Amino acid sequence: MKEYNWAVLGTGVIANETAAAMAKNGRRLYAVGNRTHEKAVTFAEKYGIEKVYDDFNDMFTDPDIDIIYITTPHNTHIDFMKKAIENKKHILVEKSITLNSDELSEAIKLARKNGVVIGEAMTIYHMPIFKELKKILDSGELGRVNLITANFGSFKPYDMSNRFFNRNLAGGAMLDIGVYALSFVRYFFDSSPNNTLSQVKYAPTGVDEQSGLLLMNDEGQMASIMLSLHSKQPKRAMISCERGYIEIMEYPRAWEAKITDAESGESRLVKAGKNEDALWYEIEDMEKSVSGEDCMHLDYTEDVMHLMTSFRQEWNMKYPEEM
Repeated sequence: MKEYNWAVLGTGVIANETAAAMAKNGRRLYAVGNRTHEKAVTFAEKYGIEKVYDDFNDMFTDPDIDIIYITTPHNTHIDFMKKAIENKKHILVEKSITLNSDELSEAIKLARKNGVVIGEAMTIYHMPIFKELKKILDSGELGRVNLITANFGSFKPYDMSNRFFNRNLAGGAMLDIGVYALSFVRYFFDSSPNNTLSQVKYAPTGVDEQSGLLLMNDEGQMASIMLSLHSKQPKRAMISCERGYIEIMEYPRAWEAKITDAESGESRLVKAGKNEDALWYEIEDMEKSVSGEDCMHLDYTEDVMHLMTSFRQEWNMKYPEEM
């Protein structure tokens, strides 16, 4: 497979993890761009990156770039996505991929017109443990998937200027952590949920601080999700089937799962992949997709974005860009 030239837009935590993942696997980012040029220079020096753009917009027209990883805040994604796509650059975009379904639909339509790949950097779709669990479930060993439960809770101090609670930075639990739980549910459901209920608690800024979600699809598979940005809880998920259940801790970047037989009560541990290689798995699948093998599950991304948009519409919670 061709070795592709990657550029990263942004120099935050995810950009650093991406550069480190590439270095661990004998690769390196080709270029970096950032609004603050000095940060881009420092980042490039740290990881031995060949090219730093004086104006980060130059990466969109650079003929040497194959794939751009957009790691900026999600309310900035759509404009950068369109610039990249119009210049026929493949893009991996940090979750949440866009603010809402309309933005994502616009990007997908443009990508099809220009023949480029769009992928959301959603670890759930790329971790080896979930690919292995999918095989086990598809084998019928545990019977039909009936129920899924997923929790994700972080304790973020009440600093209303930070991105978690800041409406101007598209803050809130849904787009920041809910996207993981909903992606987990969609990955293991036979079809997208179309019957939903929810409750929400707002932060003082008006973004969703805490919520409970109930979902069901046409096949009768059901899921419950609890999210919070101000109450710590384990990142725990469970898939309940007819003849057993699967428990996963730290599911956004899981490396193992416990499968329990419902009749005997016996359990076994299934392991696949490593937590610390989560970004590398995304990079590998993105490159496979650019080479013609579809590994990015954009259809799932569309379904999840539709769900998140629908929940926020129910709550009448809009960001400035949506007013």
